[in-house]
Amino acid sequence: MTVTTRLSLPAQRFSCIAVNQVWLEGKLSSLAQCNVVVPKNVTSHANHRRLAYGSIPLQDLLAELDVTPAGLTSDAAAERLAAMGTRTEPVAKLSLALRLFASQFRSPITLILIAAAILSLFLRDVTDAAIILAIVLIGALLGFWQEFSASQVLAALLSVVAARVTVLRDGQPVELPTDKIVPGDVLLLSAGSTIPGDCRLLESQDLFVNESALTGESFPVEKQPGQLPAHLPMADRKNVVFQGSHVISGTARVVVVFTGTQTELGQISHRLRLRPPETDFEQGVRRFGFFLMEVTLLLVLGIFVIHLAMRLPALDALLFSLALAVGLTPQLLPAVISVNLAQGARRLAACQVIVRRLASLENFGSMNVLCCDKTGTLTEGTVRVEQCVDFAGQVHARALLLAGLNAAFETGFTNPIDEALRRQVPVDSVGAVKLDEIPYDFLRKRLSVLVRMDDQRLLIVKGALANVLTICTHAETADGKRVPLADARCRIEQRFEELGTQGYRVIAVAYRVHDHDRGTHDEETALTFAGMLVLHDPPRKGIVETIERLRALGVALKIVTGDNRIVAASIAAQVGLDGESVLTGGELRALSDEALMQRSGETNVFAEIEPNQKERIVLALKRSGQVVGYMGDGINDATALHAADVGISVDQAVDVAKEAADIILREHDLHVLIDGVRQGRATFANTLKYIFLATSANFGNMFSMAGVSLCLPFLPLLPKQILLTNLLTDLPEMTIAGDRVDQELMDRPQRWNIQLIQRFMVVFGLLSSVFDFATFAVLLWLLDAGTDEFRTGWFVESVVSACAVVLIVRSRQPLWTSRPAAMLVLTTLLVVAVTILLPYTPLAEPLGFTPLPMTFLAAMLTLVVTYAASAECVKRWFYRSPVP
Repeated sequence: MTVTTRLSLPAQRFSCIAVNQVWLEGKLSSLAQCNVVVPKNVTSHANHRRLAYGSIPLQDLLAELDVTPAGLTSDAAAERLAAMGTRTEPVAKLSLALRLFASQFRSPITLILIAAAILSLFLRDVTDAAIILAIVLIGALLGFWQEFSASQVLAALLSVVAARVTVLRDGQPVELPTDKIVPGDVLLLSAGSTIPGDCRLLESQDLFVNESALTGESFPVEKQPGQLPAHLPMADRKNVVFQGSHVISGTARVVVVFTGTQTELGQISHRLRLRPPETDFEQGVRRFGFFLMEVTLLLVLGIFVIHLAMRLPALDALLFSLALAVGLTPQLLPAVISVNLAQGARRLAACQVIVRRLASLENFGSMNVLCCDKTGTLTEGTVRVEQCVDFAGQVHARALLLAGLNAAFETGFTNPIDEALRRQVPVDSVGAVKLDEIPYDFLRKRLSVLVRMDDQRLLIVKGALANVLTICTHAETADGKRVPLADARCRIEQRFEELGTQGYRVIAVAYRVHDHDRGTHDEETALTFAGMLVLHDPPRKGIVETIERLRALGVALKIVTGDNRIVAASIAAQVGLDGESVLTGGELRALSDEALMQRSGETNVFAEIEPNQKERIVLALKRSGQVVGYMGDGINDATALHAADVGISVDQAVDVAKEAADIILREHDLHVLIDGVRQGRATFANTLKYIFLATSANFGNMFSMAGVSLCLPFLPLLPKQILLTNLLTDLPEMTIAGDRVDQELMDRPQRWNIQLIQRFMVVFGLLSSVFDFATFAVLLWLLDAGTDEFRTGWFVESVVSACAVVLIVRSRQPLWTSRPAAMLVLTTLLVVAVTILLPYTPLAEPLGFTPLPMTFLAAMLTLVVTYAASAECVKRWFYRSPVP
């Protein structure tokens, strides 16, 4: 079919903003003709255009969007996308780069230091000011480069698992990434589809949409085409669907009206600057930041006041105090975290694990509870239809045919049961014709199809046994006899329980003769129970060993399933879990949040669970202090995925599940998670290494500097020398992301422990100070060093000892049993060489350094070796207790 569209308007009209402002650019006449009341100040009310498009006649709306119900042509879509892209993509990339670069200077201490350096320019201390600004700028550029590289890695990984939507192009349905959708596109929606923009319905069939992200309404909302008055509240706009919602059941054809920031969700996000909830790791970073800020402020204010009391120049005292603050602060922590996460995400990608949200990788390692469904995760996910039996246990061929017809004609979300029925039951030869469909939803837990066969209309229902039995009045035997359901119900339930204990899943099939060509929910009544489909989905090969390995890693597995408790308990027992501790959805409904928090930790199997209860289980586990992962791939998993500390889905999942997840598995296999958990722990451990190393060394140096500055007639180090010390000692630590991690840290979940960080900082900071004061004694008493010699000697010893001790305290194990990574050793040796040689280069004079005698270098070597040996002994004492 050839589709023609009117393309007389300039391409610029189809930019995201121009299309969405169509009613604000001289198009108000069409609204007036449609009896839509337009306020006089409409051009100042941007929200009006979002309200009005549901009240315009459909043909007028399509004309304004310059599209037909058959969709855009490829050329027209490319033209609109190009107009949007040329305005947004370079701006977005430039904006990201500028934001990342500006974020390197968001520390108030750094900004004050820059201001003080600029002030020194006006006081004609040009050299010192330039050096200070250069060092700050180099540190900022290093941090920017690392974080920008990390963002590019994340963007590349996300493109692999981008959500897709079915769109009509040239009259044909094609699948495209959601970021390729433009205003005017016609989309085909079905169960599981995410909605990439605000759209108007062209046609629909039993369409139910979850809009809880926008309206807070937990139950699905039915949507239908039509024309509604303007200014209705969002919850009452039944003829439009919004970005951020997703299809629960049914099908629809819609036209995209708004995208991006012009959508309702985009406007809310723009106004509120919405961001995802903090992960456990992010909360730990924030708490650590507050702790460090308190220590820094106390130290800086104290030193500044004392120096003023000693009548030192105010500017020198200010610069010295601020430089101390910068020296104490791990400036490159954001960059180190970004590098750690990006490298971890890159390594996981090679293991078929895609990280959508980098911060969740740290939680991946901290996770100690994993909730998952059984189908396709613990089991093979390839359902086999073993047989179809009546209530007496006899094979019922007609009931199997009815189930096959139901599966063949349903148009909702594809599932393994229907696929198995389509493969096994030949329905083409019976001459059945579909008349109507009542899609599956999670409240009814059944699906109905109305067909014409053998001059009869049959409403065929397939679904959960309990839900189907509630609408049946009779039961049928294999030879076609009908009996009252009351006479057969006990035998049905007994057969159901027997099959469940053997690990079989059972689906009920029922039917009734219908008298017209349409079907509704109200007509699902007075049915005849035809039989039970007996389905088998065996446990995955090797799943017992996988669960055991997860348990050895400290990750407890919990099954959360909608299946009945008998089947769930049977599968749990087959895969090595305790099938006795089962909590059903009905029992859960009766529990308070406090009681559920207690029961959730003791329960391994949650069965007969409703979709909204999955989120409640996750939240209860989190409140009990667990770091919770949730693995799901269905429509009803989205809220639980969002609530979990780590939402895990698979590449074959519905779009809404992938959008809600933090981690995407390219293979639907729990074994892949083992590599992910270990990589997450390695990333977390290496991030903490930097924090331990930076804070302890910096605290020790700054404490020593503060102490000795009170005893000397000159500043022990100039501000530019303090900043240079901080920069050089940070360089080796930036390679910590690729360092080896001790096995004991990989074998169990790790959490933030501020008390441990404080203790480490004090113990190893004081050890560093002891050798700093030993260095002072050597310089002042043995070598009779002057001002420049003292500063140079301490600078060299401080940097060399800090770099050397990194190789010692980076691991809980002795150096000779836990070898550092090659890159860490290489950068450490490079920085040590640069530091020793720096006083002999032309840069020495502007930096305030002077060449050192060989006697000091020999003394320094002795001090460094003694310091390293002492650090090894102190480390053994520090970690003598079990790992916290």
